[in-house]
Amino acid sequence: MKNRSDRTYRRLNITLPEETVRLMDRVAKKGDRSRFIAEAVERYVAEMGRRSLRERVKEGALTAARRDLAIAEEWFEIDDEWQGRQH
Repeated sequence: MKNRSDRTYRRLNITLPEETVRLMDRVAKKGDRSRFIAEAVERYVAEMGRRSLRERVKEGALTAARRDLAIAEEWFEIDDEWQGRQH
């Protein structure tokens, strides 16, 4: 995370459910709400990025596995034909 002095800040007016504010106030002092929200958003975005990467890697692996299985099946057929000609 960047150093606070390296950042440009922008004021926002947000509305949160009362329960969310109570949860936030359990772990962050009222003067630290902005820092807490900024850190929570950064962590959330990082986690979503990791999940997205995991999903893309998983899908790529499944695609490669299907392709490899198809190639192996083709070679088994060719090998069976070749073995049949040898006997």
